[in-house]
Parts: sequence; structure tokens; C-alpha cells
Amino acid sequence: MVKDECKTLLNALNKVSACYRHLVTCAGGTSDSQNLREELKKTRRKAQVLAVANKNKLTTILKDKSISKDDRAEFERLWVLFSTCMEVLEIDMRRALELGQEFPLSAPTKRLIQTGVVGGTSAVAARAMNIQNMRYEEGNNIDTADLNDLEQEINEVGEMIYEMDMKVNVLQWTVEAKQGPGSELKSTVTAGASTLAVVSTSGAGNEKLCDTNKVFAGTMFSAVLIIAIVLTVCIVKFA
Repeated sequence: MVKDECKTLLNALNKVSACYRHLVTCAGGTSDSQNLREELKKTRRKAQVLAVANKNKLTTILKDKSISKDDRAEFERLWVLFSTCMEVLEIDMRRALELGQEFPLSAPTKRLIQTGVVGGTSAVAARAMNIQNMRYEEGNNIDTADLNDLEQEINEVGEMIYEMDMKVNVLQWTVEAKQGPGSELKSTVTAGASTLAVVSTSGAGNEKLCDTNKVFAGTMFSAVLIIAIVLTVCIVKFA
């Protein structure tokens, strides 16, 4: 089905974009390296290929006037998810460009930041590329040579987002979510409700205890007041 194909493409884009974001967080840190910069390049380009496929597929479908109302609502929801993913990807690419300019590996001008992140990132990049092992280009000064390409690709992604807005008129605030807010947390809510019930029961018991304490305190205060009055009368009488 076309709908399943769109969901598969969108899931793949989300996966690669998430991996790319993870890799970007390592740039400029102690785990930064030439391999990481190459992983960033390959991952973002994989994301761009998937983005173009998503855009072409969804644009064609949403321009079709013959699709049913329910199908249109579903494809508009996928379009909103796709648009959001593209915006996040553009933000991460800009962040990678800034970090690449601030922390060039070929001619370091600053010390790498001690972020606490250690180890390689090849496993993450391999998942993004859907391959077993990453292959790296030897002797390629990618950390500086790739910055111009990255800047160009950022402009291309920005143009793609603008073109998407022009070609498909889907207002994000008019698209209804398929599930209610927090529906994926039903189990947590149920557990929370049970906890609240226990707390409420305990609270009721505490209120009864508080009422008993108030009665006892009132009785003691009255007894002390009576004794004080009796003593006062006695002192006056025998004075």
C-alpha cells in the first residue's frame, strides 16, 4: 500500500536523523575524529536522499484530489511529521557546521571539550546507513574540505523546506493527532492512578487521625482553662 510505503520512508528518515543528531553531539568533544566527521557527512547525505523520496511521495499524493477524506487526513499527518523532521535536520546540520568551524581537526585552534562522552561512534553511523561496518576514506582531510559542502547542503535543505510549504498547503495546527495526548503513557497513567488511590486512602486515614488529635487538644486546653479558673477563684477567696 502507498500509505505503508510512506510510513516506511518516514520511519527511515526519522531513524537516520536521530542517528545524525547523536553524532553531532560528539563533534568538538574528546570523541571527535576524522572518522566522526566522515560519519556525519555520510549520515546527513543519507538523510537528504530519504528526505527527497519522502517529499516526492507525499507531494504527489496530497496533490491528488481523488483521495478520500480519511486518507487525506492521514497523509497530512505524515506530512506534518515529515516537515518537523526536516526542520530538526536543518538545525542539526547548522550545529554541525558551527562545531566544525570552531573545532577544525587538521589545524586545531582550541582544545576539544571534555563532554564525558567516550568511545567510537561507528556503530551509530552503521545503524544510520543500515550497514554492518563503516568504511572510511584514508588520507582525506574531511573535517575542513567538507565544510563548504555542508554549508551548501544546508541551503539546499532550507530551499526544500520552503518549496514544501509552497507546493503543499497543509496548516500544521489544523492537523489532528491520530492518538490523544499521552496515549502512549497509559500504563504509566494507570500506575499513577493506583498510586493516587493509595495516597487518597492514606490521606483519608490521616484526616481521621488529625480530627482525633484536634479533639484531644481541645479537651486538654479546656481542662487547663478550668483548672486555671478554679485556682484563681481560690486565691481570691482566701486572700
